[in-house]
Amino acid sequence: MIVHVGSLNPGDPVPAIYTCAGASETPPVSWENIPPGTKGLVLILDDPDAPRGTFTHWILYNIPPAPGELAAGQPDMKVLPDGAQQGVSSSGLRGYYPPCPSDGKQHRYIFHLYAADTDIAMPTADRASIDAALAGHTVAETDFVTTFKR
Repeated sequence: MIVHVGSLNPGDPVPAIYTCAGASETPPVSWENIPPGTKGLVLILDDPDAPRGTFTHWILYNIPPAPGELAAGQPDMKVLPDGAQQGVSSSGLRGYYPPCPSDGKQHRYIFHLYAADTDIAMPTADRASIDAALAGHTVAETDFVTTFKR
């Protein structure tokens, strides 16, 4: 399984348009090589370098299990047009919370993609409930690491 973030290479800085220094819009994300038996995909964006511990910036779950993509600028809707659902970030808000490190240090932003062998039946999910739902139901996973410093 492979996940791509726009035209970035792993380790590249996140373009300002996708951060608090720009328009704060969601980046384009695509995926391929989905394994057999996958019922849905889960995409999580984390900042493991946040001062108070890992900060989850974006949770999408029940993404259709086929090669595909999310265009840039996704709305903060509960359910996207393709049926994927957006969970609640560490900010307490649904949808994408842009990278915005306040400590002046470079942070890593990790896009985790999981292939799940089950649908996640939750009206709204946060990181803890998604982690619990994925336990024992992850067929495959992959990461894509970007960076950002303000």
